[in-house]
Amino acid sequence: MTAKIRPSKGSPYARILGVGGYRPTRVVPNEEILKHIDSSDEWIRSRSGIATRHWASPEETVSAMSVEAAGKAIAAAGISPEQVGAVIVATVSHFHQTPAIATEIAHRIGAGKPAAFDISAGCAGFGYGLTLAKGLVVEGTAEYVVVIGVERLSDLTDLEDRATAFLFGDGAGAVVVGPSQEPAMGPTVWGSEGDKAQTIKQTRGWDVYRRSDRPGGDIELPEARTPLDEIRFPAITQEGQAVFRWAVFEMAKVAQQALDDAGVSPEDLDVFIPHQANMRIIDSMVKTLKLPESVTVARDVETTGNTSAASIPLAMERLLATGAAKSGDTALVIGFGAGLVYAATVVTLP
Repeated sequence: MTAKIRPSKGSPYARILGVGGYRPTRVVPNEEILKHIDSSDEWIRSRSGIATRHWASPEETVSAMSVEAAGKAIAAAGISPEQVGAVIVATVSHFHQTPAIATEIAHRIGAGKPAAFDISAGCAGFGYGLTLAKGLVVEGTAEYVVVIGVERLSDLTDLEDRATAFLFGDGAGAVVVGPSQEPAMGPTVWGSEGDKAQTIKQTRGWDVYRRSDRPGGDIELPEARTPLDEIRFPAITQEGQAVFRWAVFEMAKVAQQALDDAGVSPEDLDVFIPHQANMRIIDSMVKTLKLPESVTVARDVETTGNTSAASIPLAMERLLATGAAKSGDTALVIGFGAGLVYAATVVTLP
């Protein structure tokens, strides 16, 4: 006799219930970046729109920033940490392969014994996490899920790389996703274009630090057997023009598809929160999508820089905190970056 599996008892829908953010205390202006590259404040602002960014101190670790952001999101959602059934952390700057930093964060926020795992999807990581959280809530696997986007990209910045030295910042943003009796998160349009993987990448792998005299065989060090203490730490590099063209033209199509799938027209939209990569990209997407002037557009990149997986929740938190956006607004969010990967969806703001 074939056993019948009992169906899951989840919520009909899921929604974002609370948001929180953490920005490191140190603010780094363009003038400090210019000590290392031949450029100007005017050039940086015209190419990226960035005036300042936040860089973390040694004490402002990936875990510490995440705990601060998650705590604020949990408080805003009006739940207790013990009610959190899963913690998802999107990051590319946690340097320990294992264990997942999500497990430490879950413990530090007092969440008990939730599912906890990391995902690596670059600047689309928060969107990926949001989609997974929605599935967990609707399935009934977890009633409340904390999704965190966190980066210490200052650790992966080559200050002598004129193309990227001014781009990256640090910070953490978090949301709580929980049950809803009405639709508040649209279908996700996501995907990858691995044939373009080399356009945004880490300059070298961690395997450069493997010793040639380690047990188990003679392993050749790369870079012509350069001594380990002379090998430059891995950094993020990109082909700027290729990334710009892809983001402006291809990601506008993805954003439009997310609107269509959610049944929302540009005229119905209240807020647009794209990945905070570059002000020119943001402005070009607004123009391509033909968004009305009534739509509030997140431009957090000016003072926060590109914080990869953290950029969307940080921008969302700032819009709500300043009153530029309000609870119940309909927002289009889209993340895109290394992989190349992307994720877009329409949500109701908490």
